[in-house]
Amino acid sequence: MTLQQLKYITTVADKGTIREAAKELFISQPSLTNAIKELEKEVGITIFHRTNKGVVVSNEGDEFLGYVRQILQQTELLEQKYTIGKKHKRRFSVSTQHYSFAVNAFVDVIQNFGNQNYDFSLRETQTYEIIEDVSRLRSEIGILYMSKENQNILERELRQHNLKFTEILTAKPHVFISRSHPLAHKKSIELEELEEYPYLCFEQGDHNSFYYSEEILSTMEREQRIQVRDRATLFNLAVGLNGYTISTGVISKELNGANIIARPLHVDEYIRVGTIIQSNLTLSTLGIAYLEALKKYV
Repeated sequence: MTLQQLKYITTVADKGTIREAAKELFISQPSLTNAIKELEKEVGITIFHRTNKGVVVSNEGDEFLGYVRQILQQTELLEQKYTIGKKHKRRFSVSTQHYSFAVNAFVDVIQNFGNQNYDFSLRETQTYEIIEDVSRLRSEIGILYMSKENQNILERELRQHNLKFTEILTAKPHVFISRSHPLAHKKSIELEELEEYPYLCFEQGDHNSFYYSEEILSTMEREQRIQVRDRATLFNLAVGLNGYTISTGVISKELNGANIIARPLHVDEYIRVGTIIQSNLTLSTLGIAYLEALKKYV
């Protein structure tokens, strides 16, 4: 087993086809295929299932790739620290629910390290994908929330994926609405006052249960509900339809626009937002810098 073989299989997993991976790695397709077969024979598992559309990672391969990504990340850290005179491309990725402070902190990291050779990624995505991304080291850090509704389920998922949750913010729920909303003049809002307005929430794909919902109080029945995939669409609907969503109350005019405001929601609930990382992972310099930036914004 060599580092080269490990880099080969992570590239194939990321690209989804031998052809695209071979192009990325600057090797021939037969050479790449043979290298994968040799590695599969050595470790005694099938890493990829071949299909007419490309390759699919097997269940065993998925677990194997989780370890492989840890090895490659630690190897890259060693190279950055001890290889003299060699320029390395810094890589850093965060997967998060839709929080403006997560974006602001990411901007800070780029401003501090952006004069170097880098490849950064910020994924505002679904809750289960955040857990998957961090467990497979597609992202070094994940950000999600817990409440008394979802805590038991999410803690179980994190244990199964060998991840740890560190709280960075505890907040009372707030309603995000447009500045022109009929309830915008109120200092706080009751749940009953929201019944006639469309409820806006982020769609969770195949894991669309309330345990993975990004919004607190997701078990409540709503007469009008609209699911979206991105933040810009949600806020456009909030302005255009007098819709609302429920979040932490931490808001950024620069990112969300001056038309969106937050009002406290009068309920006996709390939102605990935190980071997730692999339990045995030593954070990179960028990961540490990102956590410090988060503290500034929350």
